[in-house]
Amino acid sequence: MERPTRLDLARVGAYATVVFTGAIFGIFYAWVCSTMWGLDETDPRVAIAAMQAMNASVRNAFFFPAFFVTPIVAAVTGVAMRVSGRRPASWWFFATACVYLIGGLVLTMAINVPMNRELADLAIPSTVDEARRIWGDYSGPWQSWNTIRTIASGVALVLAAIGLRASSAGSG
Repeated sequence: MERPTRLDLARVGAYATVVFTGAIFGIFYAWVCSTMWGLDETDPRVAIAAMQAMNASVRNAFFFPAFFVTPIVAAVTGVAMRVSGRRPASWWFFATACVYLIGGLVLTMAINVPMNRELADLAIPSTVDEARRIWGDYSGPWQSWNTIRTIASGVALVLAAIGLRASSAGSG
């Protein structure tokens, strides 16, 4: 009779890291390729109100893990890989954690969140011209920074996938 295989927690962590980085990349990517472009095409008063509502609603139990827990899952997976003797794979997960932490989480907290708070504090302008000015000052820079965090999250996803692949090579 064959002995049952024990659960490989490092490998579970590797899959979890891919899922977490994929989720946050997908969130940021959706803003790049549809949400902001759609808002740019509407009445700027509507765009401001919609962005205020979306920024308020994103603070929820579904977004929180992808945004805040991703670097923790990646770092813990890196440690688990190292402990399980898969040193090369561990470096991919540590790199995943660093890239997302700096290019995703820290960048968002340092730039996008303050921009969102500033927009949230504004009353919807009564004139289209004033709203167009406000939205123009906000949308372009916000999208530029969002593109950077999207790229960083995409790189983190690729690093996690490479780490998952490398974990197979070292698992015997």
